[in-house]
Order: sequence, then C-alpha cells, then structure tokens
Amino acid sequence: MPLPGYGVLIGTLVSFTREDPNDFGSWYHGKLTVQAPQGAYECAVDVSTPSGVPVQYREVRNLDAGLFAAVSGLGPGWHPLARDATSGALDYLRSPMLRGRGCLTLVASPLAAAVNAILRSPRFGWVESTADNALDLLEQRLAGCRRVYVFGAPYSHGLGVHDIHYNQGDPPGQFQHLDGIWQDGGTVIESAAGELTAFLTKFKTQVLTTGDNGLPA
Repeated sequence: MPLPGYGVLIGTLVSFTREDPNDFGSWYHGKLTVQAPQGAYECAVDVSTPSGVPVQYREVRNLDAGLFAAVSGLGPGWHPLARDATSGALDYLRSPMLRGRGCLTLVASPLAAAVNAILRSPRFGWVESTADNALDLLEQRLAGCRRVYVFGAPYSHGLGVHDIHYNQGDPPGQFQHLDGIWQDGGTVIESAAGELTAFLTKFKTQVLTTGDNGLPA
C-alpha cells in the first residue's frame, strides 16, 4: 500500500528555518516555507529522529534538465503525480536523473567506466546526518535559489508537504505498509544560474534494493 497521496510542490522559497533540537517533538526537521498560488506551504525535511534510527543524506548535482522536463514544465503550485516512470515522480533507485553524470569522461577505459558506474550508483554518496551537517548543506544550496520543487505527501490539514524522504525499503514495522516505488520524496533546487541539485534523505534502516512493490528485495 503506497502513500495516501504523492506529488510535487513548485514554488519560490520564502524562508528556511530549523526546529529547536531540544523541542522538536517526534522528529527534527528543516522547515522550508514555499510560496505557491494557493498560499505559503510548510515543507518538513527529516534530518534526525528521537528513536535513535540514523538519517542519511545525499546530494546529486547538475541534474539533467531534459530528464526533469515533465516536472519543470508544470506551473507553480501543488501537483499530484502518478507513481510511474513518466509522470516526473522520483524514485531513488530507478530515476535516471538521480544517477548523476559520473566524472571520468576524458579517457575511455574500463577503469573509468567502472568508476563512473560507482559514482552513478544510487548507493554512492550517502552521509550520516548529525542534523546540522545535513541542514548546513541544504541551507547552502537554497541560498539565492530561483525555484524549489518539493516531492512528498501533502499535509492532511493545511498547506504543507511531508514524507520528503525515501519511501520504500522499510523493515517490517509501522512504516512498511506505506512503501511503494516511484513515490520518493526529496527537494530539487534550481539555482539562480539554472543548475538543478537534488537533496535526498533516507532512514538508515531503509535498504537500497527493493522489488516492484517497494519492499526490501
């Protein structure tokens, strides 16, 4: 059973704040306020948990704009997305856009091809979050941005987006029933120069190998 709702919010950043780590309730978030035609949305990005389950983060720089066209061509506001490969939905494991471009392109060789395969793997580049290191990076990338695209689930009440993280690969427990493919959350940031960067988060207990139902393979 997937998330009850999934889509992308497109708008302009109004502010970025951090929850007090001594008074964050269930989760420690970075909070983006994003302006859209419907109003100002609160977008909560998980970077820590009180349960002791570590959070990991990863960024993918210089995304291929052509692979993002299904979303970037939409207007500002909230847009439900079909959970498939053509709607613009994110999937950390399956989205070609999130595999990056690699870096060893000057010399064609088996070694360069192998290194590029590693760099393009969805398993590469994950960093364990201390909360502040993740939010420092996110805040740096948001500075002066032209537009943000926030993928996740809408709040049940009020304007907001949550589940802005990997939404598959959970172990048996309270969250596995929400797993599914092509419904991952994340923040894609369009810089003033037009570069696209994805900021992605996951819980360390979530595995990066899943089947067609989004459950651990």
